[in-house]
Amino acid sequence: MERSYDVVALGELLIDMTMNGISAQGNALYEANPGGAPCNVLAMLCKLGHKTAFIGKVGDDIFGHELREVLGEIGIEHKGLVTDREVRTTLAFVKTFEDGDRDFSFYRNPGADMMLTKEEIDTELIRSSRIFHFGTLSMTHEPARTATLYALDEAKGAGLIISFDPNIREPLWNSMEEARVQVMKSLEYCDVLKISDNEILWLTGLDDYTEGVEWIFARYKMRLVTVSLGKSGSMAFYRKDPESSGYIKAEAKPFIRKDTIETTGAGDTFGGCILHHVLEKGLEDLREADLKEMLTFANSAASIITTRRGALRVMPELSEILQNGGIL
Repeated sequence: MERSYDVVALGELLIDMTMNGISAQGNALYEANPGGAPCNVLAMLCKLGHKTAFIGKVGDDIFGHELREVLGEIGIEHKGLVTDREVRTTLAFVKTFEDGDRDFSFYRNPGADMMLTKEEIDTELIRSSRIFHFGTLSMTHEPARTATLYALDEAKGAGLIISFDPNIREPLWNSMEEARVQVMKSLEYCDVLKISDNEILWLTGLDDYTEGVEWIFARYKMRLVTVSLGKSGSMAFYRKDPESSGYIKAEAKPFIRKDTIETTGAGDTFGGCILHHVLEKGLEDLREADLKEMLTFANSAASIITTRRGALRVMPELSEILQNGGIL
């Protein structure tokens, strides 16, 4: 089958209600920003010229209709987006701290994204793509968990590169042990893993990130692992042979911005840029210089999104990324 799309992603599409000041009465003001990690990744890829598609579910409500329109506006194919007439679109209220970090409160009990079923998966959309990308928010509850695993089996069978970002949100899980089981199941499918510093510590119990990645490599056959370290930059680990214990490692410094206001979407922006480089250069014969270039580009893009509220609608342009990173 012809690969019509570069990346198809499955998961949550929601509204991030982000704090945006205080009213004259002293009340917190919230801005309704379209969001959801998988679609944030696709939005970044669209900015870089890639053709993308999304599979998920929203409610038959004001926010669900708006989100569908936003995907069309950005250029993300949304024929795989299903509307649930019974369950409302998920909302995530985001409190931002002075250092730009965040705390989330989800209105999702249930939310429409949790209700995606196996029968609603557009398998043709999956088979016509080069990369399948997903996270764990679609694995917190049934029926979306079974739907996600079904989609992964379809993607694996069709020979897609599979990209995974755990993106753990503790309040959404019944227990962190259940989260660990689902993450480890997901890693069995994964070719490209994007994981954060706190997630690698949680998963492996190791606070040395190199040792943590070696722990992952010893158990799973993925080719590329990137570790986002926030204000400390990022790392990448690549092995040409997924059966081998040998790997190439690279690190890149962060781009610290004085005008940072929040970090929502920074990891997704980073992840989208990683997939951009995978699409451009493949996974067959990467060198340390390739990994360094990839990380520098991704760090530059991630730093730009921290200066903006939300992510889905405001991903940086290629020229901005290059200029910010001193790459031009």
